[in-house]
Amino acid sequence: MRMESIQNTNQAPTVFRRRRSAAIESKVIKWVLFGCALISVLTTVGIVFSLFSQAASFFFEVSIWDFLTGTRWTPILKPQAFGVLPLVAGTLLVAGIAAAVALPTGLSTAIFLAEYAPGKVRRIVKPTLEVLAGVPTVVYGYFALTFVTPILKGIFPDMLVFNALSAGLVMGIMIIPMVSSLSEDAMVAVPRSLRNAAFALGATRFEVSLRVVVPAALSGIVASFILAISRAIGETMLVTIAAGATPKLTANPLESIQTMTAFIVQLSLGEVPHESLEFDTIFAVGSLLFLMTLAMNLLGFWVVRRWRQTY
Repeated sequence: MRMESIQNTNQAPTVFRRRRSAAIESKVIKWVLFGCALISVLTTVGIVFSLFSQAASFFFEVSIWDFLTGTRWTPILKPQAFGVLPLVAGTLLVAGIAAAVALPTGLSTAIFLAEYAPGKVRRIVKPTLEVLAGVPTVVYGYFALTFVTPILKGIFPDMLVFNALSAGLVMGIMIIPMVSSLSEDAMVAVPRSLRNAAFALGATRFEVSLRVVVPAALSGIVASFILAISRAIGETMLVTIAAGATPKLTANPLESIQTMTAFIVQLSLGEVPHESLEFDTIFAVGSLLFLMTLAMNLLGFWVVRRWRQTY
């Protein structure tokens, strides 16, 4: 009994030190993680503040209504015009072509990987697709300019060298991995019991894929679509190289256009003096682009919450 009491007496300080050390470690980790989160928040706030504060000086001289509804964009030419619609139209045209390529192709690829592909094929095809996401966008731009455009000119002789069609097609190829990967993850998360129940009722694999799995994974699929379109709207180097630098309000994909991101790159090359009205157009266009992508992300968040199913 005396030996046991001595051992318990010796162990008590050790247990106390361990608990105290664990409590201190927990507090340190808590504050480190809080600091990381705070840095992220403050960085976001700083970016937004710098963007909109610079844009405010632009809107002191140019009305928001003229900016949003004007059909001519010539901020560095005389006479100056600050209607952003040609840039918005070019951005949406290229993004629309990319979406027409990527969404059906990516969804079909996801259905194949999740429902049809054997394990060996899936382990080979999925990493191969994701390699596309690692290719620098400047490489995609020169691929569109030097490979895709000459092929398209053989089909459309009147097409310009810099055009929206080749940029949109290559951008669609670029965002296919995002659609296919996120959509496949959503489909794989659908319980096997739903598939087995449909098979028990006599449904074919194709019917199970389209009428059971896709509706059950709809929130994840739609979210992947919206994220991919947001990625296409915010793409820079590809459209800068392949789409041209002609701000034009047109729906013809064979013509040269200019996107919002391409204009920002063009004016950021140092040819326009700082603190000038022309330089402030960068922040005005960037603010509008930020609001567009933010709206797309909020829409994706709403879709996920609205139709998400938890199994």
